Amino acid sequence: MKNNVWGQHLLLDLADCNSNVCEKEAIADFVRELVVAIDMKAYGEPVIVHFAEHSYEAAGYSLVQLIETSAITGHFSDNNRDAYLDVFSCKEFSEDVVIQVVQRHFAPQEIFSAFLDRGATLSKRGAFRQCELAARACDKKMR
Repeated sequence: MKNNVWGQHLLLDLADCNSNVCEKEAIADFVRELVVAIDMKAYGEPVIVHFAEHSYEAAGYSLVQLIETSAITGHFSDNNRDAYLDVFSCKEFSEDVVIQVVQRHFAPQEIFSAFLDRGATLSKRGAFRQCELAARACDKKMR
């Protein structure tokens, strides 16, 4: 990993997926394959819980899979079949491999991604905005 980079953070927005985003066991199969494909080590079993049944728009599964180098998380929408995934690790991994596993399991019609280097001492922050801690207000300018 590059100097001052503490970890990599991949964010994926998946549009119009197949019905696997609505199936707990399919989500579990996905994350188990992903952990192996990106050469990580799972820390325990994945936590997959169905939330927001009171809200048509928000209902769906949430996923947390701890890995020895951080975590894989996801939120899956039952009703529009979209999904939102995050892979964060202080060990390098391939964005392309993650996307291949996503395509095999969820067949999204569109994928939007951001792949960020994370680290508090990075000189170039990319899409991050600096926040004033006292006021908790974020600077509107992109750095």
